[in-house]
Parts: sequence; C-alpha cells; structure tokens
Amino acid sequence: MKRYAFIGTIMMGLALLYACARPDDNLVETRHGTSLQTVASPELSAIDSLMWRQPDSALTRLLPCFDTCCRDAKFCVSTATEYNCHYAYLLLAELLYKNDCEQTNRQDLQKAVYYFDSLCACRDAARHVSTDPTIAFLDARAHYINGVGYYEKDSMVEACKEYMKALEVMEFYFKEKELVRQKAQFTAFTYTRLTDMFSSLYLHEQAIYFAQSSLAYYNRPNNPPWFTARMLNEIGSQYDMMDQTDSAAFYYQRAIEVLGDSDSLLYRDVATHLIYLEYRDSLCSADTSIRRLRQLLLCSESDRERQSRYQYIGEIFYHEQRYDSAWVYLNTSFHTTSTVGLKKQAAEWLVEICKIQGRDVDILEYANFLVPFANQEENQSAAKSELTELYKTFGQARQERQHQVEIWQHRYRSIAVAIGWPFLTFIIIALLYYYHKRHKQHLENQMETERHAHKMQQAALSGRLKRSNAALKEKVEKQYDDKAPKQNHFCQAENFFEEPICQRILSTCNDENNPIKSSVPVSSYADIALTDAQKAELKKAALAHYAPLFEKLRLQHPELKEKDFMYCYLCLLGLDNAQIAVMTRLSYRTVWEREKRLQHVFHKEERISIILYGMMTN
Repeated sequence: MKRYAFIGTIMMGLALLYACARPDDNLVETRHGTSLQTVASPELSAIDSLMWRQPDSALTRLLPCFDTCCRDAKFCVSTATEYNCHYAYLLLAELLYKNDCEQTNRQDLQKAVYYFDSLCACRDAARHVSTDPTIAFLDARAHYINGVGYYEKDSMVEACKEYMKALEVMEFYFKEKELVRQKAQFTAFTYTRLTDMFSSLYLHEQAIYFAQSSLAYYNRPNNPPWFTARMLNEIGSQYDMMDQTDSAAFYYQRAIEVLGDSDSLLYRDVATHLIYLEYRDSLCSADTSIRRLRQLLLCSESDRERQSRYQYIGEIFYHEQRYDSAWVYLNTSFHTTSTVGLKKQAAEWLVEICKIQGRDVDILEYANFLVPFANQEENQSAAKSELTELYKTFGQARQERQHQVEIWQHRYRSIAVAIGWPFLTFIIIALLYYYHKRHKQHLENQMETERHAHKMQQAALSGRLKRSNAALKEKVEKQYDDKAPKQNHFCQAENFFEEPICQRILSTCNDENNPIKSSVPVSSYADIALTDAQKAELKKAALAHYAPLFEKLRLQHPELKEKDFMYCYLCLLGLDNAQIAVMTRLSYRTVWEREKRLQHVFHKEERISIILYGMMTN
C-alpha cells in the first residue's frame, strides 16, 4: 500500500507540473451552451471539403443548399440556422472567386464577416483564446474573401486591411504547428495576395517580405512545387527591379531547381528573366540573349506569352540602339497585349524611339496612351503611403503578439520551475531514500546469508583439518620414524586455533554485538584492527604450526610478498575478505584484488583457505 501511495503522489505531482507548465488553449467557446461546430450542416461541411479540390463541382452543389439555408434564416428559426446561413454566404463568395466569377453577394458576405467576428470577439492578446478553431478559420476566410471583393473594386487599401486581418486571426488563434493542410494553404494564399498587391505598386521590400512569408507554408509536404517556384520567381523579380542582380539570380535559379520541369509556362518565364539578367550583367552578348529568347518564343503556347517574349526582345534591341528591330517587337507587343503593365512599358520605349527617329506622327498614339497614367501615379502615391503604414502596423502588431506570447511562456516556465523544482527535488530525495533503504536491507540480508554460510564452511573446514592432520600424522609416524620434528609439527597444526592471538582474532570477528559489515567503511573498525605487534605474533603462530606449508610456498612461488602471506595466515583462521580487510586496515577492494591475485598465482579459482588446506593434504 505504501508503494502505491508513493507512486500516486508522484503521478499527481507530474500532472500538477504539466498543468502549470502550459495554458489551456483551443477550448470551445459555446453559444447558448452548445458548440456551434456541432450544429453546422453536414451538407455545407461536405461542400466546404469539396471546394478545396473541385470548386466547380462544389458551386453546383451549393446553389440548392444555399437557397434552403437562406430561406430558413429569414425566420430566425435557431442559432444553428443562422450559423449555416452565414456559412453558406461565405462559401458562395469563395466559390465565385475560385470559379473566376464576379463577387455578387457583397452585402451578404459582409454580414457573414460581422457574424463570425462576433463569435470570435472575446480576445486577449496575451494568450490563445477559448474559441472553436473551426469558427476562427471561417472568420479568417471571411475577411480574406471580403478583401478580394474590395480588390475587384480597386479599393486596395481596404483589401489590404482585410488580408492582414485574415492573417491576424490565423496567427492569433492557431499555433504554428496547427497551420497544416487547408490552413497552411489558406495562409500561403493570403500572403501571396499581399505580395501581388505590393508588387503592383512597386513596393519591393514589402512584396519580398510577404513572398518570403508565404514560402514557409508553400514548402510544406504535399504542396505542388509550382507554388514555391512561383514565389521564388516573384522574389527574384523584386530584387531584379531593385538592381540587386546577385539576389535576383539566386532566387531565379532556386525556382528552376524547384520546378524541375522545363515544359511549363512558369519555367519559360523564369528562364526569360535569367536570360535578360545575364544580358544586363554583361554575362551574355545581346545576340546570344536574343537567340535564346526567340527559342523560348517558339515554345510559347498562348498570345499572352508571346507578347511577353516580344517585350523582352524589343527591350534588348532598344538598349542596343537597334531601334528598327526594337520598333517591330515593341509595336507588336503594344498593339496585341491586353496587359496594362506591358502596354505602358512598350509605349514609353516607343515614345523614346519616335523622338530619336523623328516619327512625329506616330508619337501621338503612344503619348496619348500614357496621359492617364500621369494622374494614376499621383493617385497611387496616396495608396502607397497608406499601404506602407499598414505594413508597418502589421509588422509591429505581429512583433507585439510574439512578444506577448514570449512573456506568457516565460511566466509559465517560471511557475513551472517554482513549483516543479521543489517537487522534483522531493521526488528525487524520496526515491534515493527508498532505494538506499532497499539496498541496505538487501546488503544486510546478503551479509547474514554469507555469514551463516561462512560459519558452516568454517566448521566443515575445521573438521576436515583435524581429519587431515590426523591422517597425515598417522602416515608420517608409519613412514618417517626418523623425522620426529616434522611429526611434532603436524601434531601442532590442529592447535593453531588455540593460540592466544588466534582466539583474540576469532572472538573479535565473530562478535554478534558488533558484526563486521562490508557496507560500513573500514575506518569505522580501526579500534579492532591488528597492530604491528599482533601481526608479528600471528605470523609466529602460523609458522609454528604450518612451517612446511609456507616453506613450500616460498620455494614454489618466490613472487609472493609478506602481505600475501599475512592474507594466508588470516585465511587459515577461516576469515572472509571483509573481516580480513578490517583486521589489516585495507580497503575491501584491495583485499578482494589480493584474493584474485593469489588465485592467479596458484592457478586455482577456489577460496584461498581451501587451496592452502589442499596443499597441506597433498
């Protein structure tokens, strides 16, 4: 029972430590006591899942379901009906966008935005909020698609606010490890929209920041490499326009490596950028660059792609002052392209060529086309300023959120340390005490067993010695009548235990009131250890009773030392290694090593006392 109580205490402490080490997060906020995730229409959930794979099929399935949801919502049947209605509004807007249709339900969508915002209204910048993650994701998607609607109306500032709001919701309610699959894809798309927006206004540093942020999500598993290559190409283009050609070339090369497919439009776009970059850096001649661009032109699969290649070839001819050739390509691009950016750039170069070549009649067409862009630049300057401020605010808010998270993490770590260290210390001390107690008990039991076995062995050896001495005495008396001194010697061997020094040693080692334990340091028994005089007396007694034995040992094993003989004297008394260590004031390890050494010298693995008695018998 004590063991189970002890284990239970440890488990409770670990649970307390875990609870104090991290905040509660991702709990479900309920409305009218019910999780809104549980009342979502299964049909809408299925359409939502289908939308990420087949948006056209999802739109076809949504329209009948959408009519039913919105008709029931007019009568405010229940919270679930209201939720599903706004869910349907959001899905319709998303599917219109994914099917390249105009946003036609702006008012309903904005109601959905306000509705999902209200569900996520309880916010605390210092921690993850107790909000259903499904609702938080819908709120972010609502802001994103609302931003698409603003962008279609050329309200770039409002669109930027909505995109940033979507990112704020995602970063606020989800940890980085939770942004996977659809959430990661959505976050990457949002960063991509911001990248394109800032790039269109030539805000290069901001565009690079958002593009690099999107790469963190595009690089995750199961994402097509096309997305990653597209953002790498975009970053390279921004560095290219900033005249940072080394960085531009680096990102272009990475984009080509990621693609690995030379038969795609994106590959040809990146290759075009690299060719023109090498021309600008004088790494490739104009003729070689034009030849390579013409090869790409032959691979073009659409008019829009061909117009882009015309633009680059015409630009190289323009910089090489080969104006007639430049006129052919730029004029073709100007009259055939529908891309405003390409048309504007071609018009600017054509105006310059007209001035150089004196084409006063032709210049009017291109100059008149450029007139509206003068006012557009002035109008965009205000938008640029606002977007730049939004970018700064977005960056500061993100840093503040990260700082708040770090503060709370630090607090929780401090609490965990304050509570955990004393508790862990207590557990360690308790475990050490418990195992030390068990180990001590085990050693005592083992010593008692060894002592009992030793007594039995000592008694057996004593009887064996007496029988051996008697047999030896009888043999010597019969065969060696002329050697009376040796006969008297063996007669004296059985009386070795009766010597005063031997009696003193045996009584000390077998004292039940003060038993010798190997778990107790040798220094604790210093008062019962043999003095030098007592050692000399023991040696004298041993030689008096076992002179032939030790003479034989000295002759056969000259490597033996006096301390080895002292060990043998004590072994003849039947002492174990722990008792010998106490008597000689040596460490237990030293005595055990001496025993191993003597066994090696005698080429036997038995106890030394048994080896010595065997030598006497034989």
